[in-house]
Amino acid sequence: MTSETRKRKWDICFDPRTKVLLLIISMIIATTAPSLSYECALILLIAFMGILCGKVRYSIIGTIVFLALYLFTTLYLGNVTGTAYTMFTAWLSLVFKVYPCGMLAGIAVSTTRVNEFLSAMNKAHVTKKVVIPLAVMLRYLPTIREDWHFIKDAMRLRDVSPSLKGLISHPGMTIECLYSPLLMAASKAADELAIASVTRGIENPHARTCLIQIRFRIQDFLIICCFAVMMVVNFIGRGGAI
Repeated sequence: MTSETRKRKWDICFDPRTKVLLLIISMIIATTAPSLSYECALILLIAFMGILCGKVRYSIIGTIVFLALYLFTTLYLGNVTGTAYTMFTAWLSLVFKVYPCGMLAGIAVSTTRVNEFLSAMNKAHVTKKVVIPLAVMLRYLPTIREDWHFIKDAMRLRDVSPSLKGLISHPGMTIECLYSPLLMAASKAADELAIASVTRGIENPHARTCLIQIRFRIQDFLIICCFAVMMVVNFIGRGGAI
């Protein structure tokens, strides 16, 4: 048994409905947080969930990036005035609102299989007009990521750097070799995934079957309680700030 197999064995699996609910709670917390300290607490809670799901590297890197932005905001922007202050404040305000939801969405997408998601949404009686686009998206993102790596490998063979430096030094060549093939691959992948989903009976009106039992477990209730407590504390702090 390899180390990767042992790691997956000890990972905690959350119900897909739990992840959707946590995304909604995170959006509420991020948009109503009275200060950056509450958003830092939210990021730490999301990172804790990611570690439980087995996304250790992703959670650590995401937390470090957010803390770096937080330190930049508190240490640098306090001594800046004028146009630079307005520009960075407007940009970072948007980043701080979107970052926690994006980080949690990355964990949810990377740890949720399409069949589990479909079965969970079927149990929740969610309309197929919502479920089918989301199911295609779950399979679409990994496909595009694979195409991205293939395109970068092909660019290196042509001695074109797929980086910001390469874009600045050779913008025309970078766009021709990177963005144009990526857009074509994305369009083709979307059509193929939609056709494959219909072929596999995604529009079947009858109830779906799944080998994995989709149900709420103790870990789902505990993590929902943690996020709910965070939301309550956030509203209490917002009331105190007002």
